Amino acid sequence: MKFKIKAYNLQELGQRTNQEDSLYPALGKSKPEDRLFILCDGMGGHEKGEVASATVCETISRVILSTWHPNEALSDELFLQALSAAYDALDAKDNGEERKMGTTLTFLCLHANGATVAHIGDSRIYQLRPASKNSPAQIVFRTQDHSLVNDLVKIGEITEEEAKHHPQKNVITRAMQPCQEHRAKADIAHLTDIQPGDYFFMCSDGMLEQSTDDNILNIITKPNVSDEHKLEMLRQVTEENKDNHTAHLIYISDVANSVVEDVSVCTSSTESHDMLISATFSKTKKNKIKKLIIWTAIVVVMVLAIVVVSFFCIWRT
Repeated sequence: MKFKIKAYNLQELGQRTNQEDSLYPALGKSKPEDRLFILCDGMGGHEKGEVASATVCETISRVILSTWHPNEALSDELFLQALSAAYDALDAKDNGEERKMGTTLTFLCLHANGATVAHIGDSRIYQLRPASKNSPAQIVFRTQDHSLVNDLVKIGEITEEEAKHHPQKNVITRAMQPCQEHRAKADIAHLTDIQPGDYFFMCSDGMLEQSTDDNILNIITKPNVSDEHKLEMLRQVTEENKDNHTAHLIYISDVANSVVEDVSVCTSSTESHDMLISATFSKTKKNKIKKLIIWTAIVVVMVLAIVVVSFFCIWRT
């Protein structure tokens, strides 16, 4: 797939004294040619959360962009190679303290085969589709938080509503930290149902303090409102949030298949059509010859029969 996009991002301190969230591309640096987006939330209450988030953002983006070209498909192997390099970089920056620095990860790459999304922790990725004549606005895809409350919801211990106010709602069950005996794995998804008009929204959990999925869907898919104003609306609804809050907003303005692929399909179709016509003519010709041989054989047999009968009658007389 080939994409035309518009990309925006925002980052706010909230009521914190330091910013532990990190972005790639950096704040205000997104460009229409960007196809790789990363957002990391340094773990609050841990030493050097901002170091962990920046290290992961920098390492993964560097490894991916040093090998991958936007016109190519992105393999899971390359993503996992970049993830492993990020863990190695975290290990190298470990200060030996018992309370390890850490970060969540959200990853989005638009490439030739669609989109690869991956995440660790409770920062989220949404794919949102505005309303059309045939369907209402919808959340096409959303990552599932690696968090205690989400696990409790899954097993039916608490409801979605109870999860919003649960005293342990900020406890996450997966994070990237240095020197882990078992490194946390990323959930990876491959998205191919991507249409012009869709949005991807990546955000740290700080964006979600006062917002529900429906709030986010309504703001981002609101008709007749510019993307810049939608970004400002997101900023306004989070201005009272306590935590750092950071987001990427990526608008898909157009999606097209490769011209080479289209031409090859047309050529193959034309060649198949020509071969079918040729085979039809050949089969028709063979059938005519076969019928001619059969009728000739019948005539020869009849003539021989007449000759034999005539000879037998003459011999008897």
